[in-house]
Amino acid sequence: MIGNLLIIRGIVEKALDEDVGSGDITTDNIFYNNETGCGKIIAKEKGIVAGLSVARLVFEILDPDILWEELVSDGDEVKAGDYIARVTGKLQAILTGERVALNFMQRLSAIATYTHTLVKKTAQYNVKILDTRKTTPGLRILEKYAVRVGGGTNHRFGLYDAAIVKDNHIRKAGSIASAVLLLKKNLPVTAKIEVEAENMEQVSEALAANADIIMLDNMSPQEMQQAVRLIDKKALVEASGGVSMERIEVVAASGVDFISVGALTHSIQSMDISLEL
Repeated sequence: MIGNLLIIRGIVEKALDEDVGSGDITTDNIFYNNETGCGKIIAKEKGIVAGLSVARLVFEILDPDILWEELVSDGDEVKAGDYIARVTGKLQAILTGERVALNFMQRLSAIATYTHTLVKKTAQYNVKILDTRKTTPGLRILEKYAVRVGGGTNHRFGLYDAAIVKDNHIRKAGSIASAVLLLKKNLPVTAKIEVEAENMEQVSEALAANADIIMLDNMSPQEMQQAVRLIDKKALVEASGGVSMERIEVVAASGVDFISVGALTHSIQSMDISLEL
């Protein structure tokens, strides 16, 4: 389940408005109004599929009578040449919606694929791969869905659903202890508080302040191991900052509970997917 369908529909409608505007002046002058046919969505490279329901919605908005047939499901792995879906109906609608539908699927599938790769690389460790708020403006609900499709776990969706104390908050409050105390005073007792720590001194301060989660920001694997030993399960531990494909196994081996990876959503190269009539 992606999320609120009204929000998803709004995202798709804005994308269509941006691309189609007053009409597809090429397709509308070459294809007849009621000419029908079938388009096949095809993978051009190996990857994990995500965003099928979004692509379907693109075509359904343009032609409510469109017939959409999924040949795989979100989360399935495909290889180059595999058929992903078939869409049958008015050719004007199929060609007009082609680019928007593919843009969504290509990006979401790329996110799911990269997430899946990182999850597999860390499978032997008891660690969860988290996304971040470094998402495309307006597309967060979709991109975080793609992370889940790839086997990852969502971090906070926005500023409103989890408290994370960072360097500027610490400067304003005067100390980690003061920042955590202010949050505990004003937040519901069920709310968890995470503290970002840049060094071992801050790890100790966060631990003494009874933070629920301590984020190890841009620490070396050796520092992470030291922090995990110091925390000793008194709080959950998250590793963050500069986590690459090459480095993630070393980070996972340090014993942290979570690894947050901004690159899941901010440095993705779209998966190659095409539509052919």
